[in-house]
Amino acid sequence: MTASGEPISVLIVDDHPVVRDGLRGMFSATTEFVVVGEASDGHEAVIFTLQLDPDVVLMDLRMPRGGGAAAIADLRDRQARSRVLVLTTYDSDADIFPAIEAGATGYLLKDAPRDELFDAVRAAAQGRSVLAPVVASRLMTRMRTPVTPQVLSAREREVLSLVAKGTSNRAIARELFVSEATVKTHLTHIFAKLEVKDRAAAVAVAYNRGILG
Repeated sequence: MTASGEPISVLIVDDHPVVRDGLRGMFSATTEFVVVGEASDGHEAVIFTLQLDPDVVLMDLRMPRGGGAAAIADLRDRQARSRVLVLTTYDSDADIFPAIEAGATGYLLKDAPRDELFDAVRAAAQGRSVLAPVVASRLMTRMRTPVTPQVLSAREREVLSLVAKGTSNRAIARELFVSEATVKTHLTHIFAKLEVKDRAAAVAVAYNRGILG
């Protein structure tokens, strides 16, 4: 329950109908939670979250029409109230770090027991972070690892590739099914990682380092 005594509202985001059905049935079996909607991809996740304003969004990561990490970043940029709890089968660095950096409140794997999932949703609704043990371990390892030159994420390389073609921010947003604000955020990160100040310099440095082409 929320602080006001209302059920915790949940939006389920997963591209597999059977997973959504299972989660809906699980949460609907208790009066502590209420499922307010479902989305099948990152694009729908952003739209439905802004429309339904759930307390917690259960977000898968690898989905068509925009993955979970991009959706999380978009919701962060739009200052959505909802907390995002990642629920996925993937525990690789390439999945974990972009999701956490994008603003996910927690990160669980789909093999988590029912009670652990419920506890995580309660914690997320209160703004507390919950991480699967393997995720917490990877984050600790990363923190202890000496700093190395930053590399661009797959989405950042995708954005930079479009920039290299002369694509505008608005057109990039349409192409990747994200907001212009998200594109600007990606560019800010790209500029910082490549230590440049504008689009032209970013493209030049990327070609020089073999990131593009």
